[in-house]
Amino acid sequence: MQSDSQAGADSKNIAAVRLRLSGRVQGVGYRPFVLRLARQRDIAGSVQNLLGEVEVIAEGPSRDIETFAADLVARAPPLAQPCMGRREAILPRGLRGFVILESATATAANVFVPPDAFTCSDCLRELNDPRDRRYGYPFINCTQCGPRYTLIHALPYDRKNTTMAKFALCEACATEYSTPGDRRFHAEPLACSACGPHLILEQRQRPVCTATEEALLQVVRLLRTGAVVAVKGIGGYHLMCDACQPAAVATLRARKRRPHKPLAVLFPQRGADGLDSVREHVMLDPVAAEALLSAARPIVLVARGPQSTIAPEVAPGLTEIGVLLPYSPLHHLLMNSFGSPLVATSGNVSGEPVLCDDDEARTRLGEIADAFLHHDRRIVRPADDSIVRVVRSRAQVLRLGRGLAPCEMRLPSPVRVPMLAVGGHLKSSIALAWGDRAVISPHIGDMGTVRSEQVFAQVVNDLQRLHGVQAEVVVCDAHPHYATTRWARGCGLPLMTVQHHRAHASALVTEAGIKRPALIFAWDGAGFGDDGTLWGGETFFGKPGDWRRVASMRPFRLPGGEGAGRAPWRSAAALCWEAGIEWLDNPAPPLSLEAWRRKVNAPTSSAVGRLFDAAAAIILGVHDTTFEGQGPMWLEARATAGANEEAALPVHAPMGEILRIDWAPLIGAIRDTRESIAVRATKFHMTLARTIAEVARRLRAEFAFDTVGLTGGVFQNRRLTQFAAEELERAGFEVGLGERIPCNDGGLAFGQLAEVSARLRAPGLERGAG
Repeated sequence: MQSDSQAGADSKNIAAVRLRLSGRVQGVGYRPFVLRLARQRDIAGSVQNLLGEVEVIAEGPSRDIETFAADLVARAPPLAQPCMGRREAILPRGLRGFVILESATATAANVFVPPDAFTCSDCLRELNDPRDRRYGYPFINCTQCGPRYTLIHALPYDRKNTTMAKFALCEACATEYSTPGDRRFHAEPLACSACGPHLILEQRQRPVCTATEEALLQVVRLLRTGAVVAVKGIGGYHLMCDACQPAAVATLRARKRRPHKPLAVLFPQRGADGLDSVREHVMLDPVAAEALLSAARPIVLVARGPQSTIAPEVAPGLTEIGVLLPYSPLHHLLMNSFGSPLVATSGNVSGEPVLCDDDEARTRLGEIADAFLHHDRRIVRPADDSIVRVVRSRAQVLRLGRGLAPCEMRLPSPVRVPMLAVGGHLKSSIALAWGDRAVISPHIGDMGTVRSEQVFAQVVNDLQRLHGVQAEVVVCDAHPHYATTRWARGCGLPLMTVQHHRAHASALVTEAGIKRPALIFAWDGAGFGDDGTLWGGETFFGKPGDWRRVASMRPFRLPGGEGAGRAPWRSAAALCWEAGIEWLDNPAPPLSLEAWRRKVNAPTSSAVGRLFDAAAAIILGVHDTTFEGQGPMWLEARATAGANEEAALPVHAPMGEILRIDWAPLIGAIRDTRESIAVRATKFHMTLARTIAEVARRLRAEFAFDTVGLTGGVFQNRRLTQFAAEELERAGFEVGLGERIPCNDGGLAFGQLAEVSARLRAPGLERGAG
């Protein structure tokens, strides 16, 4: 290289800049892209990974430098999401050539952790090409696809910091890795059959096959005979069986002790757009098709078609199937060979995080699976599949998982110190905030088991360590008995609490970018209220940090308290007793009425989720359930298009109190057996929808707002959400719905951060107390 003085004499038109780019620029092939772009433009300089950022030194003709800098963002690889940060003019030094420098670690962290990526079309083409050296190799990947979040030990994202470090590259792979023009240039999970991970088929805890092709053939044979196979993927194990064999599905359900909860189905990718096999079994609209083919490759809930041969046992009582496309090379190979849909449900004990350790899977799934298809690439942390549902022609996330998380969001108000939000008790996820950034973890699972709490603690540690951010404040739900609340109180950090439904409201408003005060309906199964009762039918006016509770469902005493969520008869009995109505099918034990009268284990609740439970018990006879939300889901499946004669429920304003919605007229309507089940189920949904619009109209006279938001687990119900949105729009309101953040408790952690960032303006937090 020339000295600065030498270069200055012949560089009148030469410029040099130092650029810092942040965003998703690591784990997505960004440095190789920069190198190729620079060489195309005859730009000299270097590109280097910092902690979460990329630094580019560029030197060349001024006009070319400007085009190059713009193209760094405009022409970035599909998985990258670069943001141009600091730009600094520097003195030209007569640089020659463009190089990738070794990653630097001694810099301040601004880390973006990449999610796992589905198999790209280039790799898929090679996977299926007998002439290619990676033909049939189940771990094929490049800079634009493959595992990321689940194999990263630490950042910067270099091979030595991943679980691929133990696999030394063969000569052919090493050449690809070091050749700038190759699309595998610096692809960190790079491997082939000669040097990379391999499959192990195991039965009765003994390896029976370690040859990849033969292992796959044997697995397909087992599946065709009705066997259940545990298959290790990117973020954990799936339990698989033939989705079109009722006996196989029944076997899986019996062994997993999961009699009713719907199972996801993996389809072969066939046809011009890959969806021909899916269309044979479901009624696919364009939005659902787009969601299925999106980079996250989520499970998408789609209406079952009349011609489908998928076993009814896959989703009993429901009209939808959870559809999934192959997203890893191993999935593609299995589906290409098997040729028809496979159940692909999470390999776990129901409600817990998906299993990802081989030994733990053997122990905990050993009585479920007839065989295991392991591989020797370690999974650092679990990532279950994401779940999406189309509501009002938009894909709404119900579970943040592989491909979508870690999920990056921006807070409208920066936090003064880094904060960790630990969410709720069910559908747990956590979130980390620093500055105006919030990062939400993948779905962890329901708390309350040893494994759930172990994974929760691991994700808490990993999220902070990977991003180089140490929380100084922890934020939790106000419920004193949540496992996450107990953890927060014992962690030793200053503690803030956020009421459950205010967190729901703040999550929606922040995600949707609603700037003016709004009216938010936060309806769910239960959340600890300000008065110590179980809220769940709440309406708030205001904005994050300043919510005023303005309406609620009429409260009732709930026998069994929060345990009533798995026993809908309790909610039905409570409402009938409260309203003085006889329920002939009441299965309540003889002493339960007396206990209810004496207020023994019968806390007060306003939860709309329990109204849905009661309706399912009365209309469908669903007295007990085996998974959360079963009764309401079955009830929604029986509802049809809305009728016009339904009226809103009465809304009262007792002296000095908030508006109260009286649910009592619903009980008589849903008990009228002269009407069909479909009619009564539809009336139930439509009445609640009309009530939402009526409450909004009543409150518009007192408060100034144009937007009404719908959030909380109840609004996972597509019928209710659709009906309510239509009624609100007819009344002249804009409707706010979440898309990226789950409206259920999976969105609580983000809502907690949104609420605290808005309200926190001064220190003064007490350690260890809320």
